[in-house]
Amino acid sequence: MRDKNRNIAFILIGVGLFMLFGKWISFFTIAALILFFIGLDQVRTRGNSRKGYMLFVIGGILLLLDHFTLLLGIILISLGLFYAKSKKVQRDDRYIQKQNLMSTLKWDREPWVLRNMSLWHVVGEVNLDLSLAIMEDRECVIVLQGALGDIDVTIPDDIGVQIEANVVFGQIDFNHEKEAGFMNKRVWQSLNYDESDQKVKLIISYIVGDIDIRIN
Repeated sequence: MRDKNRNIAFILIGVGLFMLFGKWISFFTIAALILFFIGLDQVRTRGNSRKGYMLFVIGGILLLLDHFTLLLGIILISLGLFYAKSKKVQRDDRYIQKQNLMSTLKWDREPWVLRNMSLWHVVGEVNLDLSLAIMEDRECVIVLQGALGDIDVTIPDDIGVQIEANVVFGQIDFNHEKEAGFMNKRVWQSLNYDESDQKVKLIISYIVGDIDIRIN
């Protein structure tokens, strides 16, 4: 009964949108929106639903293909917010700042040097294991931001960590506690953060993302 009412709601919303914005919305756009919201609903109600994510992604891609100007505008807004956020949270001008269309970072297999950094990409995959990090400073700030991201972070319990994770569409899995759907945010600080000799501040923000954070 609940599924039936939900489908009726989607139909009514779709018809209403078409009546209000029919001059600007094509049939292609309506089909993309239907796939997008059905996928979003399945992800939200069923958790890690492969079918839901598939419909969600297909609907999003079709929607963006039909509205390239909108896509470009969203990317530019994301990049502008990235510059503003980096300037605000980074303590000095010595931090590393990079922008890429696509990037893959695999810092989870061997020791790596952790520096203050701000990274932005349209599509990105990032795997960080902070237990393998060699910190350049006593306190480091990492900013990860972009349009579409798949982020996996492993955090040891011997360093102080402060996390702010945001995703507009997608899911945040924090130590096996999942929140999926729309406008998800997670803020967390380890108990030893204030007195820890080594601290990491991690800021993650994506429009569409799958963020997975594990504490060992």
